[in-house]
Amino acid sequence: MSAGRTLNVLVTGGSGPSGIATARALRDAGHRVFTVGSDAARIEAAAAEAGHGVTPLVCNLASLADVRALRERIAGLAGRVDGVVHLVGGWRGAKGITDQSDDDWDFLERNAVTTLRNVTRVFFDDLAASDAGRFAMVSSTAVSAPTAAGASYAAAKAAAEAWTLAVADGFRRAHAATAGTGTPGQNSAAPRGAAVIFVVKALVNAEMRAKAPDRKFPGFTDVADLAAAAAGLFSAPAGDLNGQRLLLSH
Repeated sequence: MSAGRTLNVLVTGGSGPSGIATARALRDAGHRVFTVGSDAARIEAAAAEAGHGVTPLVCNLASLADVRALRERIAGLAGRVDGVVHLVGGWRGAKGITDQSDDDWDFLERNAVTTLRNVTRVFFDDLAASDAGRFAMVSSTAVSAPTAAGASYAAAKAAAEAWTLAVADGFRRAHAATAGTGTPGQNSAAPRGAAVIFVVKALVNAEMRAKAPDRKFPGFTDVADLAAAAAGLFSAPAGDLNGQRLLLSH
């Protein structure tokens, strides 16, 4: 756990409301926050809204080479990354099975799966080496109850969940290997890294509520609640978190 220390935390998909809220919550918790987007103007505006001290960075997370360059840049600025909150996603739907388009699948695979694969492959060693390493992604209740209309979306999210659970196993194996060396000063009984899946029906923010004041948004998760859950990962024991699907839907 962080125990009040300042950690280096990366928020990917930081330009949207959930990225802004999460970057703000992590900054308010005392961490050094890097927020990443694909558009310079948008991510700079988002970082400014999140608050002073949040550093905006531009990266195409679908490119493994670009993500490797991102890690090198952060390493030059702050050293090892202790946490990654992965908020890249998007929605595509159809009427049923037969009209699920290849363009929609390519979009979902790139955003929900490829970006996550790249980020975890590049930053895994950093997170595994940290005594408070955390990785989190946001998934959907649709994975457990997929519809024909949302087949591509649910399948992409399911793939992302499977990869994240594999990252959790990677943390377990990395800890076991480290504990087996008998490294002085390390508690071999307590795992240090954790990969978790936040599960939501959908996200809602203040702007959405303002535009539809009479709408109740049943089952939706406010981005502020997602942000609080992300910040809370660093004060909870890794052993209680690793490999867990944490339902945030109300």
